[in-house]
Amino acid sequence: MSAQTEEAAAGTAPVTEEGGAPPPRRGGRQGTGRAVPYLLILPAAVFTVLLLGWIMVENGLLSFQNLNRRQLIRRVTEWTGFDNYADTLGNSEFWRVTLRSIVFTAANVALIMAIGCLIGLLLARLGKKLRLLLSLGLVLAWAMPTVAATTVFQWLFAQRFGVVNYVLDQLGWHAMAEYNWTGGQFSTFFVITVLIVWQSVPFVAINLYAATTTIPKELYEAAALDGADAWKRFTSVTFPFLKPFFLATTFLEVIWIFKSFTQVFVINEGGPDRLTETLPVYAFVEGVNNQHFGMGSAISILTIIILVTMTAYYLRLVLKQEEDEL
Repeated sequence: MSAQTEEAAAGTAPVTEEGGAPPPRRGGRQGTGRAVPYLLILPAAVFTVLLLGWIMVENGLLSFQNLNRRQLIRRVTEWTGFDNYADTLGNSEFWRVTLRSIVFTAANVALIMAIGCLIGLLLARLGKKLRLLLSLGLVLAWAMPTVAATTVFQWLFAQRFGVVNYVLDQLGWHAMAEYNWTGGQFSTFFVITVLIVWQSVPFVAINLYAATTTIPKELYEAAALDGADAWKRFTSVTFPFLKPFFLATTFLEVIWIFKSFTQVFVINEGGPDRLTETLPVYAFVEGVNNQHFGMGSAISILTIIILVTMTAYYLRLVLKQEEDEL
């Protein structure tokens, strides 16, 4: 009996294949392989915590303080507990702004998803040259800085020298020659909505077009052989494949629209008479313009809570729907 066989029989050496070496130990390699994804996202997670987490903590602490010009000059800290939250939740204006923000978000998201889906399907049907041209226009619109785009829309809808009023006047609608688009609540929201939809549609369209490229062509051929028309092919083939992308894109748009600040504030600073303020603008006006920074911080924290509640409810509906389908 050889020495290796004796060691194996005695339990002091691993049993090997005939004349072969001991099998490699894979436990360590598997553990390292599982840790690689976490190591890759670690730098991003650290920077996110440092840049956003610390700001959230500071904002949360500020929401429990009474901080205005007097406290800033004297450099004193006045802790007030939950007074800022109680005052905010007891203010009817806060609830009006909250309802306005939810309706504003729902209207914008519905328009963005409808128009973006139509343009995405159009991209899938166009030829290469037209698709490239339309895609280039969408990317340029999406890549334009928000402040620059908002400034351009201010010029377009200007009362005296705006292009929109000039075109409407030339078309025979002379009452719109010097119409003040930011003089009323609904007209101001109309301008803001056009701006936000124009900025957001490219992302949805390109995202959904990319999703259409994953649909097997054989399914369309089978549907055509069955005599399905265009609408039937969309409901039975296209939409089931686009549904996960559609739901994910809607989720992102709800977040982006609800927290939009620049467009609403730059167009008319929440006017006229603060009738177009959404929650981010309302928090800024109360905190910075009125110099009640603790109150503004409390409103911003409540805005985050409302947004998280809305998105959690949306995700719950999506997951429930997927479970029902399974």
